[in-house]
Amino acid sequence: MEVALMKVFNSYTGALETFVPHHEGTVSMYVCGPTVYNYIHIGNARPVVFFDVVRRYFQAKGNVVRFVSNFTDVDDKIIARAKEEGKDEAAVSQFYIDAFLRDVKALGSNVDYIQPRVTRYMDKIVAYIKELVDAGYAYLVDGDVYFRVSRFDEYGRLSNRKLDDLIAGARVEVNEKKESPLDFTLWKRTDEGIRWDSPFSVGRPGWHTECVAMIDDIFGEEIDIHGGGMDLMFPHHENEIAQACAHDHHRVARYWMHNGRLDIGGEKMSKSLGNDIKVRDLQGDLLGYRMFLLATHYRAPLSFSLENLENYQKDWARARKSVQTLFHALDRADALNPGAKVEDPEIAGTVARFDEAMESDFNTPNALTAFNALLKILNNLLRRPADPRLMNEALEAAKYMLGILGLDPDLRILSAEERALFTAWEDARRAKDFASADGYRAELVRRDLV
Repeated sequence: MEVALMKVFNSYTGALETFVPHHEGTVSMYVCGPTVYNYIHIGNARPVVFFDVVRRYFQAKGNVVRFVSNFTDVDDKIIARAKEEGKDEAAVSQFYIDAFLRDVKALGSNVDYIQPRVTRYMDKIVAYIKELVDAGYAYLVDGDVYFRVSRFDEYGRLSNRKLDDLIAGARVEVNEKKESPLDFTLWKRTDEGIRWDSPFSVGRPGWHTECVAMIDDIFGEEIDIHGGGMDLMFPHHENEIAQACAHDHHRVARYWMHNGRLDIGGEKMSKSLGNDIKVRDLQGDLLGYRMFLLATHYRAPLSFSLENLENYQKDWARARKSVQTLFHALDRADALNPGAKVEDPEIAGTVARFDEAMESDFNTPNALTAFNALLKILNNLLRRPADPRLMNEALEAAKYMLGILGLDPDLRILSAEERALFTAWEDARRAKDFASADGYRAELVRRDLV
């Protein structure tokens, strides 16, 4: 890959930077995953979709991508849900992990990535915390362990917050056990819910330690990209950086990437506010929702409405049908040429603009604009007798772009029966037998072939 062309916005520095992976040809990525106590809502889906596209683009350019996204399967909310449903925490977590993976697949995202679970990394997490205590970066009080924020001079840099302002804001929650109101929990002593023995007490880890300890164990070094929603920047990612700088002398990732928030009706969407829309409750083709998410730059805020969703579902249906029609036309003519090299200047120009958009901080709106330009070329080819060479080039360009965007047009070779149905439809139209032609077309529509 021509990494010198790639620019990403690094949240840590607040600047657009040239992307250079730690190891040439390999990109390491970690994206914070869900706390599995409920179904994901459509706002939770935004980082899932976006970072899936980031991964796809790196892979399309020949890189090996080590992609990790975790499941937080121990949490107060999971304990509360287990009590409510009369189940143990493990059963609740597994149920919502399975539900998450179904929803992610429906959104067109891949699930073939490393999926660490907090409960399976407890020995590593405990060891990580102990090493922070032994080094003086953390301290033990009555079975709880806290991180000494005062030992980390750059605390607040990621979220661009001043230490004095943070201390003033933290004083509203007084905890006399802590040396400073900013110190955060690494281990919590508890008698409730799932818990583990440790050198500190019987308890469970703090959320901010789980991700950084798993990253350290899986990768063993500073990774290339750490991603997540803007809402995780403070305190979660800020606290990850503080621990990694203390424990490993690096800031977890070379590039920090954060997607903007998705609102509904101008208000923040959240499970706690009760205004969330679950992914599983969306109607219609969920790839239309994926297109809606990608039509706005990932760092920009995004407002959801059912009207917008329906418009993008229609746009995707039209685009998918055009690509399918081109594919079927080539298939019926026995002229498919998989892997055809894109040489036509007009078609190649759309691919170049697509890549330029993706290499400019993953500008998916501009990438979709490039795809729409290709779609016009493709539709023009369908309106007139066209050179199969150009048709194949347009098809390969479409497959390339849609493969990166995760928009699957569902291209499949026609069966003998389906070919015969197309032939009968065309014969009836030529014979002006419109009643029969309408019947054949209705059957092709029923099979989603026209």
